[in-house]
Amino acid sequence: MFFDFGVGEVFGLALLAIILVGPERLPNLAVDAAKLLKKIKALSQTATSELRQNLGPGFEDLQPSDLHPKKFIKKHITNALEEDQSAPTKFKAKIDPDLL
Repeated sequence: MFFDFGVGEVFGLALLAIILVGPERLPNLAVDAAKLLKKIKALSQTATSELRQNLGPGFEDLQPSDLHPKKFIKKHITNALEEDQSAPTKFKAKIDPDLL
């Protein structure tokens, strides 16, 4: 089921909602909740598309889950390493002994 709820738990929540809200106001509450979820979804899609536009090229395939800091850094480090390995190396960096 949704959010890993079982049938009994969903039934119990529905019964609790009927008791707390009342059967006459429950349909209006469900409609309002659906409208709220629809607005939140539209807002998140708009924010994601604006973020893609503002970040510029290279972020066309951006997903909201990619914005988790660990995933974001890992993805870009992997891309940088792949570009580095494909580019021919002209010289190797040497460690300055004074820095050690």
